Amino acid sequence: MDEDGARTVAETAGALFHAVHDHMREHVRGMDHGSLNWKPLPLANSVAVLIAHTVGSEREMIRALRSLTTERDRPAEFKAEADQAELLALLDEADRELDEQMGALTAADLTELRPRGDRPPRPGLEWLLSNYGHAREHLAQIELTKQLYDSRT
Repeated sequence: MDEDGARTVAETAGALFHAVHDHMREHVRGMDHGSLNWKPLPLANSVAVLIAHTVGSEREMIRALRSLTTERDRPAEFKAEADQAELLALLDEADRELDEQMGALTAADLTELRPRGDRPPRPGLEWLLSNYGHAREHLAQIELTKQLYDSRT
């Protein structure tokens, strides 16, 4: 892959991640603290947890592609509790970091093997695609959690 190809991938992936963030914002707007932190089952995740975890994973992934270290407290993501303003600010910060890191992405970042946390190295493009799928899965969970909340008797 040459640098033009890397730029195309970075722009495309960036736009896709931004779209996920925008959909998350749409779901968060109008939700109160109780609905954002409600869990449909004791071991399920709230909307707040799903967003905190998604952006935490995304940040770790994009920084790993660029060979940058990341401090991440993954267990804390699953205990997150937040209100609408905090979640919207978290998504805004994720967008800023995404733009910064994607803007500097190189062909080597996408083709060379990159470690991520304690996971075995994989090509950067594989990390990128896998993490986008992960974000979409959690977006679907957010949609379902909202439906379950709205359907309570």
